[in-house]
Amino acid sequence: MAVSGFEGFEKRLELHFFGDDNDPTVTTMGLRARALRLLDFESLENVLRVVQCTVVSAVGNHFFDAYVLSESSLFVYPTKIIIKTCGTTQLLKSIRPLIHLAKNLGLTICGCRYTRGTFIFPKSQPFPHINFKQEVIYIEENLPNNLCFRKASVMPSKNPSYSWHVFSAASDNGAHFSDGEFTVEVCMTELDRVLARKFFKTGGDSAAKEMTELTGIGNINPRALICDFVFDPCGYSMNGVDGDRYSTIHVTPEDGFSYASFEYVGSVYDDQDDIVETLKKAVQVFKPATVSVSTTSHRREVWTRVAHAMEPLGLKCRSFAMDEFPTAGTVVFQTFTAARRK
Repeated sequence: MAVSGFEGFEKRLELHFFGDDNDPTVTTMGLRARALRLLDFESLENVLRVVQCTVVSAVGNHFFDAYVLSESSLFVYPTKIIIKTCGTTQLLKSIRPLIHLAKNLGLTICGCRYTRGTFIFPKSQPFPHINFKQEVIYIEENLPNNLCFRKASVMPSKNPSYSWHVFSAASDNGAHFSDGEFTVEVCMTELDRVLARKFFKTGGDSAAKEMTELTGIGNINPRALICDFVFDPCGYSMNGVDGDRYSTIHVTPEDGFSYASFEYVGSVYDDQDDIVETLKKAVQVFKPATVSVSTTSHRREVWTRVAHAMEPLGLKCRSFAMDEFPTAGTVVFQTFTAARRK
């Protein structure tokens, strides 16, 4: 393991809002249908500057806007914002300015969820990401009192290098997290060296598109509109836009601290085999030695399918943890390692 290198493990923040009239459906169905999407680009850039990252590419559709960042991704829905950043970014510093910007649009925060894995280089992280306790204190100091249902948890695995950190807060209005929606967050380390080399830049302006096709990323969800970006000399990010759902992949291919993440949103009403096939396709792109998968959902159908996707790839489940969070649902954290390794 390298003494120092780029931190691939992301921090992820999800904020939910509702309208002044206390009806959470108004902002999505009524006159303010584009609410948070009305934020001007300069305002978003100012928030990202505090976090210490920038926009490098963007795409949008009728439902939401997706931005590829210099360190991961940003998704802006009418009443929801998701920011995911890697490296030594200060993600949590975005909470206060985002709440302020939303308030100017007539929106009030009603839900917050923060998740991350275990950093490869924890000593390189700046305030307020020095440790999870500090992160929780900082989040709570920056959330209003109406988010009264709060919970923080570190979900363990057999390997202390792979824990899942979750903080969730919600108001007494629990309508902001959809019952039928689920989120899957996949973290992969020790990528296959041959496959990882494909994420080193070799071409020109079309390098990102070529990388998406060459690696098989474009086949994970053929319906998705893909916005991709290649970093110099190596590294890759992409956002997939499919109706009102997103997917995103980020790759740090350097040997010694290679890492890739895959995240997507789905519905429990989809064909359950789709969950299996989507996960299989994503993991096969990298053939990692170790995989951790976190699922957030109100239904058990989701996490029970994860092992069905991993086992045919020679990945064996090594640990399983489950916890409940206020109005956010059940979080299940599973780790897998290649069967050839202990």
